[in-house]
Amino acid sequence: MSQYPDASGAGSETPNLDFAGTTPYEDYVQADVLTHLQHPLSDDPGEMVFLVTTQVMELWFTVIVHEWETASHALRRDDLPVAMDALKRSVRELDALNASWKPLAQLTPMQFNSYRSALGEGSGFQSAMYRRMEFLLGEKSASMLVPHRGAPRVYAELEKALQEPSLYDEVLRLLARRGLPVPQAVLDRDLSQRYEPSPEVERVWASVYADDDQHAELVRLGEALTDVGELVWRWRNDHLVATRRAMGSKTGTGGSAGVAWLEKRAAKNVFPELWTARSHV
Repeated sequence: MSQYPDASGAGSETPNLDFAGTTPYEDYVQADVLTHLQHPLSDDPGEMVFLVTTQVMELWFTVIVHEWETASHALRRDDLPVAMDALKRSVRELDALNASWKPLAQLTPMQFNSYRSALGEGSGFQSAMYRRMEFLLGEKSASMLVPHRGAPRVYAELEKALQEPSLYDEVLRLLARRGLPVPQAVLDRDLSQRYEPSPEVERVWASVYADDDQHAELVRLGEALTDVGELVWRWRNDHLVATRRAMGSKTGTGGSAGVAWLEKRAAKNVFPELWTARSHV
């Protein structure tokens, strides 16, 4: 944990304050880079809050993608402890991500309008890192690569993520390797397509939860995924409420349907059979 002593060096031990170049802290954190990435495009002081909050969200997206990719790779090699650790960390990170809405959650329409024009055609659905999060959740769509054609590296990363198994695909493959009757059609599905709920997978999860003595490890995995799914749902709903409060039902930035599109997204469950199976246990 970093310490932040005062400049006087008061205390039993005086920290080293004299460095030939930049401080080791700066070299590691790159704080000077981070704190000079903000370039507001309006004169409204509220734009700085919007800009910094959005950048913080992007950093959390990056961390969460890292955790879910770590979990996916661990599941692929049957390393459940590593996967569980990554999922549990991501739950805490999702909590922090969701808290990012608080500075924006009570924007009035006039406050948002004062700098909305600075966004131009910019919109959150254009976030490449958020798109990678959605792909890892099984929300695949090749059309969402289109906005990134002008950025070759970003496009290549998204195209790779589109073709790879989602986090949930890796979970279902693990269940199959544990001898549970996950349908072959689900295991062999086109990974570039959105995951669709399966009654057979629902029955698999119901059987896991119905015998938590035999499947204790898998129940813990299911609950970790449910925690993730719940917080993703809360993220979508907080986004919806903040948008509805700031701009009502107007067309969203970038030409999106705004609130109507967010309402559709908020109605969807992540890892759907983990929710529906509970009715059959």
